[in-house]
Amino acid sequence: MENWYIPATIIPGIGLLILSTSNLLVNLSAEIKWLINEDTTKTILINRKLKQLKLLNNAMVFLYIAVACLVISALVAGVYKSVASTFDSGIYITIIGIISALIALIMLITYSFRAVKIRQDQFHNKC
Repeated sequence: MENWYIPATIIPGIGLLILSTSNLLVNLSAEIKWLINEDTTKTILINRKLKQLKLLNNAMVFLYIAVACLVISALVAGVYKSVASTFDSGIYITIIGIISALIALIMLITYSFRAVKIRQDQFHNKC
C-alpha cells in the first residue's frame, strides 16, 4: 500500500458513527428502563426494544472492529513502507475494516427501519 495513511483518514467518519450510535444506545436503554419501571404491561414493546438494543450493540462492535483494523492497517503499511518491503498486507486489513464498517451500516439501517415500525405500532396501539 503506497499511501499508508489512507486507512487512517477513514477513522474520523467511523468515529462519528460510533458517537451517534452510542447516543442512540443510551437513549434506547433509558427508554427501556423507563418502560420496565413504569409500564410493565407492554412486554411485547419491551422485547422489541431489547432486540433493537442488541442490534445497536452489535453494530457498535463492528464499528470498533473497523476502527481497529484501519489503525492496524495504517500502522502495518507504514512500517512496511519504511523497511521497503514488497509484501503488502495492509490492504487486506483495510478491506476487513471496510467490510466490518459495512456490516455495521447494514445493522444501523435495519435498526432505523425497525425503529420507525415500532413507533408506528405504538401510535396505532398495536403494542
